Amino acid sequence: MEILPAIDLLDGKVVRLERGDYDRRTTYSLDPAAVAHRLADAGVRWVHVVDLDAARTGRPTNTAAVADIRQAVDLRIELGGGARDVATIDAMLAMGVDRVVVGSAALRDWEWFEGLLDRGDLAGRLALGLDCRSGRLAVEGWTKELPATPVELARRVKGLPLGAIVYTDITRDGMMGGVNVEATAEVVAATDVAVIASGGVGSLDDVLACKRIGCAGVIVGKAWYEGKVDLCEALAAVK
Repeated sequence: MEILPAIDLLDGKVVRLERGDYDRRTTYSLDPAAVAHRLADAGVRWVHVVDLDAARTGRPTNTAAVADIRQAVDLRIELGGGARDVATIDAMLAMGVDRVVVGSAALRDWEWFEGLLDRGDLAGRLALGLDCRSGRLAVEGWTKELPATPVELARRVKGLPLGAIVYTDITRDGMMGGVNVEATAEVVAATDVAVIASGGVGSLDDVLACKRIGCAGVIVGKAWYEGKVDLCEALAAVK
């Protein structure tokens, strides 16, 4: 299982939100590239980067910070936030990003998303972002909800050439109160696509719980910034 530390970008700064609330933020660094260096030194292979400005507005905003991260480290980068049209997705990949997370746009126009997956050059390079609040999917920076469930969508992509599903429990995100293991396990069981768990990691036990239910990866955010999870220890535990 991969451990993907999170670098969430808001106005060029590295921040963490609580439960997706832009008014409840903590700033951890003014230098995203320096944070990426620390992650690389810990031995991780992937970093999960989110352009929070773009997630809310649909317009890529923190491209300079993403480029700095790409130039600074030889990590694989998974980038989310604002991937709502083909031109933007292609531009993200052209920056050297390894995988792009498509959330809002896919859920708003499923036929368009399936068309993307027909492109051979995108095989394995797209992830489906399923962000859930109280059992319902949320879009556009988690500001609007849809009636579909994450399990329904996970079943729908079974057999498709996706790189991953990133499943986030919004109510737990940034709270370090534990992963929603039951809901995440349902998503894992519903599909053959690799599932990356996100939201709620607060300890090594939470990381190991994700491994036990068959997750291909887990995103660790605030728990690392607050010193609750040692990445070297976690990597050794899931190796």
